[in-house]
Amino acid sequence: MSMRVRTSALAALTVSALAVGTALTAPAAGAAPKAAAPKFLAASQLPPHQASSWTAGPVTDGFPEELGFCVSTEGVPAYDYRYRDFRTDLDTSAVQLTVVTGTAAQAKALAKHYDDLIRTCADRIEESSPDVEAEGRDYGRLPVEEGARVRGLHTETSWGAADIALLSVGRDGRTVTVVEWGQMGDFGNAPVAAFKKTTSTAVDKLY
Repeated sequence: MSMRVRTSALAALTVSALAVGTALTAPAAGAAPKAAAPKFLAASQLPPHQASSWTAGPVTDGFPEELGFCVSTEGVPAYDYRYRDFRTDLDTSAVQLTVVTGTAAQAKALAKHYDDLIRTCADRIEESSPDVEAEGRDYGRLPVEEGARVRGLHTETSWGAADIALLSVGRDGRTVTVVEWGQMGDFGNAPVAAFKKTTSTAVDKLY
């Protein structure tokens, strides 16, 4: 969740996806031409952790559960979804999703849709659970390929569990990538500058 919001908090929350515009309509007769698969971040390209190294999982087909809290596939065509999880020995994790669409216009619309979902996630969290306070922050755009945007999300439950997440959406041609970093803490614990570097690397590295 974008965040790595605590499991106890997540159980109480249901997040609805926003409606997707017509630009996201699936291409007729399927098909996006086959091309080289986008590349993923390496563990060494994540924001450095003070007490633990990162470990990268395998690249896996499908949509990661970790993103399903703020970002989902609801209302989105069945594009080519792949992801990679990253872990530390402590309570910090990350995930990168890549989505290959049929056209650059579809990718542009999808990137906006995902960014809108992240931008409105804090409000949806608070609407769905009175036990959680959430705040989102906009850390701005990055000038990489067709652009990327970085946002932050802090959640705190009524019983004191607090989590911070950084999320970004970027695009290169007809491919969109979403990166999420999360751990316990608040905005003061967020490595914004390092995550911006990670995001730029993720988008630039796709092809």
